[in-house]
Amino acid sequence: MEIQKMDIVIAGAGPAGLTLAIDLARRGVGVRIVDKATEFFRGSRGDGLQPRTLEVFDDLGVIGAVLTAGREMPAFRVHLDGEYVMERRMGERREPTPDVPYPNGWVLGQSQTEGILRDRLAEFGVRVELGAELTGFTQDGAGVTAELSTGETVRADYLVGADGGRSFVRKALGIEFEGVTDESVKMLLGDVEADLDPEFGYWFARAADPGSGVMMSPLPGIGLFQFGAPLGEADAEPTAETLQSILDGLNAGVRLGELAWSTVWRPNVRLAKRFREGRVFLIGDAAHVHPPTGGQGLNTGVQDAFNLGWKLADGSPELLDSYETERRAVAERVLGVSSELLRRHLEGDERAHERGAETQQLDISYRVTDEPGLAVGDRAPDAPVLDAGGAEVRLFDLFRGPHATRLIFDADAPEEPHTYAVLRPGVKAAGRYVVDAEGFAFSAYDAKEVVVRPDGYVGALTR
Repeated sequence: MEIQKMDIVIAGAGPAGLTLAIDLARRGVGVRIVDKATEFFRGSRGDGLQPRTLEVFDDLGVIGAVLTAGREMPAFRVHLDGEYVMERRMGERREPTPDVPYPNGWVLGQSQTEGILRDRLAEFGVRVELGAELTGFTQDGAGVTAELSTGETVRADYLVGADGGRSFVRKALGIEFEGVTDESVKMLLGDVEADLDPEFGYWFARAADPGSGVMMSPLPGIGLFQFGAPLGEADAEPTAETLQSILDGLNAGVRLGELAWSTVWRPNVRLAKRFREGRVFLIGDAAHVHPPTGGQGLNTGVQDAFNLGWKLADGSPELLDSYETERRAVAERVLGVSSELLRRHLEGDERAHERGAETQQLDISYRVTDEPGLAVGDRAPDAPVLDAGGAEVRLFDLFRGPHATRLIFDADAPEEPHTYAVLRPGVKAAGRYVVDAEGFAFSAYDAKEVVVRPDGYVGALTR
């Protein structure tokens, strides 16, 4: 039997798997991404993209398509006992700042996000292989041998499990998925047509219990609303009729059309005990599953992938070891955030729909110091600067791509790739440089030299 050789095999073509595949492919790494599904997912599921994820998508070259296809989170019109009572927002809208170009969450159905990522991946000559289920694998000191349902055997340097909460890869490794599933709570989730104004989101509930109701949020570009509705103890089919019955019981006055996608969801909060076993890694829902509250699951998976990609391409043992160290701690913290929001929702807390900085993932850090100011492991901030020709650019423009970036403040930069002197206005220097005309870069970094990792975090800093 002929064995195909490949650098990386990714099992699972959701947002995490696609992000990793793009990041590897643009580095020239041979990647194969397979999925057991026979057709692409068509539902919204994870429809909230957090600001840090938008920065990742900027780096991957898909931010324009994501912003064009999506929209900001709408205001929600609250109806109690069928009467409109107020308009609420999940969070205060923020204006862009020099260091944070995408300060607000973005709404885009998961299937649309995946389509954009697949198109980007195809630009590197890689396509998702449907109907190609990973059925087995073994590993040794030199690589991984993976078996597919197509009958193929693939030999790779590494295997990555991005195959969801029921991950075959995680189960085959025997890695515990620690946490709980609460069978006493059920919600009906999905996408449906409704005779509602798509400029707004909606909350329908009883005045006696305003915290427990039906959420309907418009999905941009496809004429549907994502919904979430509580289900009672009795079994109920995930149908439009079930949702219509719930809305009628709230005197919502809403008529539903076609149901495009639905599922019955139970609180499932779990974290893999390990994110790695030898040459096999876990990312996304294969490593951690979240309540939908707070929009953390998809975003955390995308950032798992962005953390792992450059480390796999490098291959050094120290970097590969750091993946689990960095990302498992983040996943544990994020699970706490989404679980707290779920608790508020189930208890009818009036703050249940509020979303603050803790959900935006801009403050995620791998730092190992409590010292104030920017530190190694922190997210590298953006800032407006001028290039050598006087054109306006951003530090994120310098960072974009599969490389580390070195910034040298107030001194000449050596002739090295992706190395820039950051100068004050009027200062001259040899080599490649940018001018910090407004002082934002000097203020944000407060350093003599900084190395920014390929995933946009500070790798080294000298003051």
